[in-house]
Amino acid sequence: MEETLNDYIKEYQKQLSKGDIVMAYRGLMNYMHILRNYLKKEYPDYNISGHINYGQMDMTYFTFTPDSLSSKKLKIVLAYNHIENRFEILLAGNNKQIQNEFWKLFEGSDWNKYNIPSNTKDGFAIVDHILVEYPDFNKLGTLTKQVEKEALQFIKDLEDVFI
Repeated sequence: MEETLNDYIKEYQKQLSKGDIVMAYRGLMNYMHILRNYLKKEYPDYNISGHINYGQMDMTYFTFTPDSLSSKKLKIVLAYNHIENRFEILLAGNNKQIQNEFWKLFEGSDWNKYNIPSNTKDGFAIVDHILVEYPDFNKLGTLTKQVEKEALQFIKDLEDVFI
């Protein structure tokens, strides 16, 4: 028998009532605010989203883009992937047309510093990279520095391509 939305909701409520998911989600969202605010303070010249996109419990993200890429109608998305338990970063376009235009520059090229998706139909990444796999949320200061360092390297490498 095929499960219905009501069946999924019952399971969802059952899992939420245990409390672990609620506490984990609150902790993750709190950390995403801490990370965004830290980067906003440390990099005031970057274009950082005014809000965090909470996704659909699969991905939570915000933008963190230097003017050098914003001026080309590109953006950097810094994300936490809930399903894989990792921080990721990706280059995206401001719209699908720009995404496809820049993706074509990488597709088929010999540039291989980071992952280039096989197509742009399934997402909005032109280039993507795993920043931190299996982050240690018990050491938030260390985690923040790790994310910052890897994100800045990713941005620098892309700026080297576009500037």
